Amino acid sequence: MPIATPAQYRAMLDAAQQKSYAYPAINVTSIVTLNGALRAFAEAKSDGIIQVSTGGGEFASGTAVKDASFGAIVLAEAAHRLAERYDVLVALHTDHCQPKKVDSFLQPLLDASRQRKAEGKGPLFQSHMLDASELPLAENMELSKALLRQCVELDIILEVEAGVVGGEEDGHDTSGVAAEKLYTTPQDMLTVYEELNPIGRFLFAATFGNVHGSYKPGAVKLKPVILRDGQKAVTDKYGAKAEMDLVFHGGSGSELSEIRETLDYGVVKMNIDTDTQYAFTRPIVTHICQNIEGVLKIDGEVGDKKKYDPRAYLKLAEISLADRLKQACDDLRSTGHTLFGKV
Repeated sequence: MPIATPAQYRAMLDAAQQKSYAYPAINVTSIVTLNGALRAFAEAKSDGIIQVSTGGGEFASGTAVKDASFGAIVLAEAAHRLAERYDVLVALHTDHCQPKKVDSFLQPLLDASRQRKAEGKGPLFQSHMLDASELPLAENMELSKALLRQCVELDIILEVEAGVVGGEEDGHDTSGVAAEKLYTTPQDMLTVYEELNPIGRFLFAATFGNVHGSYKPGAVKLKPVILRDGQKAVTDKYGAKAEMDLVFHGGSGSELSEIRETLDYGVVKMNIDTDTQYAFTRPIVTHICQNIEGVLKIDGEVGDKKKYDPRAYLKLAEISLADRLKQACDDLRSTGHTLFGKV
């Protein structure tokens, strides 16, 4: 599963748009979670997207270093090597980068891709996300356009957001925003298209009531018709080819019917993090609870090395994460859809 080339990544997005499915985009923080993601996509025979957040990059760099861009580069380089052993395509992406982190996170990653291009290689990441939704839309678009121009030069796609995804995820907390900002308007979507399309291809995280975090099924009240109406505003003015590639953030707690409804309105990428975090942690807890006397050196005993060896429970965590990600492939209808060997 080589990492997708820029042309293959565009073909992946085109195929998802044409056949009304979407790719799970899973956040990874370590080699173990990265391997779980690769395993899942291969077993589902689904192309997919693996992404790194600022917090994930910082964690991957080590507690003594805490350098988000450096950690993201380490994970991406590892992904380029590990992906060679599989037979589906995977694209690399970075998650929410707020304006204040552009210089410390996003710019070094663009510079890394620039260096790779100079060496005759492809970009390190196939897409990046700028989350400037905290800014007024006009300021958001000015920053988005500047970064999109850089991305276009590097054969990279930029993801942008207008409107605010509620809740808290990986240190990004928008729980106090006004309710009306949780919904992107048709005019917002038209503005985003008109500002960015002349420069190059982009992904758009429109908001329709979605919320980051962990919720019971049915707790999140989505309005997918917002995506339909926004796309219609764009295509009515510019034609069917103007339909945008949309991204669904904050899907935990959403009804499957609502998730699949968004696929009919142009969603080609859905972030998954909260649910796979739990899937990763759950078997570790079970292992510790069931093997407490082996894991701990209780009352001066020596414990059981086979039980406290991190590999014993991290293998279980990797497999559990992979199983949850395969469910996401089924939910998003990407299972069985790979362009490996075709483009």
